[in-house]
Amino acid sequence: MVRKHVIVSGRVQGVFFRDTCRSQALEHGVSGWVRNLPGGEVEAVFEGEEGAVAQLVGWAHTGPPAAEVRDVEVREEAPARERLSGFEVRPTPRGGA
Repeated sequence: MVRKHVIVSGRVQGVFFRDTCRSQALEHGVSGWVRNLPGGEVEAVFEGEEGAVAQLVGWAHTGPPAAEVRDVEVREEAPARERLSGFEVRPTPRGGA
């Protein structure tokens, strides 16, 4: 079980990045969440089997067809004590658009 925390920058909001990310995660059996950030980036956490999480991280480098990914910052984290279940689209943090 691995966990990756990613921040994706570029033209990644308003292009169905979060919805497509959720679909990809569910297709690959990856748990976690995704949300827009106030600065225009997308933040996501992927947790699951190493190969499946690697596929999601790879997908984040291109995103959906309308996206223009400029950079992906990836941090490895310890898996959650209580395993994440499902994959959710979270709201933008307060102070954001």
